[in-house]
Amino acid sequence: MTAHTKDGESAPGAGDRTLEGTADPGARLFLDFLSSIRPRVDAALDQRWRDKAASVQRYGREVEAMVSEARSLTLRGGKRFRAGLLVAAYQGVAPDAPLGPAIDAGVALELLQTYLLIQDDWIDGDTVRRGDRTVHVALTETLGDPHLGASSAILAGDLTWSFALSTLAGADAPPATTLAAVVLFCKMHEDVVLGQHLDVVGRAEDVEQMHALKTGSYTVRGPLALGATLAGAPAETVAALERFAAPVGVAFQLRDDLLGTFGSAAATGKPVGNDLRAGKRTAVLAAAEGRLDAAGRSAVERALGRKEASGDAVAAATLALEACGARRAVEERLSALCGEAEVLARSLPVSTPARQILCGAASALRWTGA
Repeated sequence: MTAHTKDGESAPGAGDRTLEGTADPGARLFLDFLSSIRPRVDAALDQRWRDKAASVQRYGREVEAMVSEARSLTLRGGKRFRAGLLVAAYQGVAPDAPLGPAIDAGVALELLQTYLLIQDDWIDGDTVRRGDRTVHVALTETLGDPHLGASSAILAGDLTWSFALSTLAGADAPPATTLAAVVLFCKMHEDVVLGQHLDVVGRAEDVEQMHALKTGSYTVRGPLALGATLAGAPAETVAALERFAAPVGVAFQLRDDLLGTFGSAAATGKPVGNDLRAGKRTAVLAAAEGRLDAAGRSAVERALGRKEASGDAVAAATLALEACGARRAVEERLSALCGEAEVLARSLPVSTPARQILCGAASALRWTGA
């Protein structure tokens, strides 16, 4: 069974997926930590976008609209998972250091996320993100033309990427440290682009390798490495954090794939069945290969890659994917990855509170159902 179209994926959008609904103490510790970091990141994002909006007013309403839509997408959702991991690594290496550089880097990550979401939504032809219009849809309405709207959205993404890079470059850290962080940031961006391309053309034979590039790179590995680097960590510490990041990054995407197939619109911020209609070769579809019987394949093919598939067709495909054991297989793999990460977290060469928070991050990704 082959996915007809591709995708773009919700991985660049995975941070929008809810991580709530767990009673696990470690997971709660991590989620509480995110809640403590998020106000500072959100306040900094809001102020930076206000300043950017003021600086472009002289260029007219169309440019103002482009900036306004990118700002709206940035501020209207997201758990700040990436920023939280970055700050945890930073504090784990330098518990008494001023938090400013880490907050700036967290803001840069969230701006990178916005840029990727804008592109992802245009690639997928999605109309809803974080409960509101996608940027290309909103700009099409403003400019009155689909091509102009799409063009403006792509440029909004380019502007936001530049904004992200300049924010990181302006962090209050020693020049050599800042340079090392910028180099990491650019490598992270490159990995996402390569992974996204593999996903778009549907040529990723190894789904987990694709996930490591397009999701793990900027969702887990990059944030941890950035935080540790900004705190002045030795290479061995960064390497240990990257080893921990490997299973967490894949687990994050597997959870996102489960939500994208079996989750609700409330949990994903996007219409139910979006991943199937987009034709994405998710981990669920990969697990279904060789498991589906003729009736199951037929049910999936009636929804896969078909933008106009009915709700009934999507529901039948979802049932087939569950009945063949694909859902269970992905859930089991996700649980194994979380367990592997929890073991690695316990021996990380960072402070005890940081080890507990990072172990909780792995725990928070355990699948508790849609």
